[in-house]
Amino acid sequence: MGHFKEGGKLNSGYEEVLKSIGSSDPTPGGGSVAALSLAHAHSLALMVARLTVGKEKWSDGHEDAEQVILDSTDGVNNAIRLAQLDAEAFDSVMSAYRMAKDSINEKKYRSSAIREATIGAAKAPLDTAFSALSLLSSLERLCVSCNSNALTDVASAAELCLSSVKIASFNVKINLDFVEGEDAENISSQLNQVILDSKNTSRNISLKINERLNWK
Repeated sequence: MGHFKEGGKLNSGYEEVLKSIGSSDPTPGGGSVAALSLAHAHSLALMVARLTVGKEKWSDGHEDAEQVILDSTDGVNNAIRLAQLDAEAFDSVMSAYRMAKDSINEKKYRSSAIREATIGAAKAPLDTAFSALSLLSSLERLCVSCNSNALTDVASAAELCLSSVKIASFNVKINLDFVEGEDAENISSQLNQVILDSKNTSRNISLKINERLNWK
């Protein structure tokens, strides 16, 4: 447990992230947490992959594991980037609402800025949901032939991905409540498909893991 302090406390860097989330500031909020959940899922995927490669017993899983190592190494960094982008997108919405609205032109410009920022705030968590679905697809392949001692970690990563999609969806929907138009409808349609695909893929992973572990 070298990454933890005495008494079981997390190291200071991790604690600072949690304190930031738990502060009275609106950011980082749920959208960022969705992305951070995805980062944890990638980290678990990396662990499973590294426990699989180089071990003859799991040679059938080497190719998929090596691909996961490549993808999830970048995936962790991308998820952290998505967490930051989500916070920035929300801040942009707040900035738009603070714009001047005294004249007719100012009101028009403010309204346009609010709409654009709100669409951006919906797209940010949607990107997180898409990224989580991508990892789920990788986990579905990995779980078939990875180190069986780490199957529950694959299952945990899949659940984190599914949670990431669900949390992200809340943040997409709440922003779409404030805008109308074809672009908003397109985002909503994409979100619905991501949710459906994520649930199906997660279910497939559970079935395959249960089969390998002889769980009913």
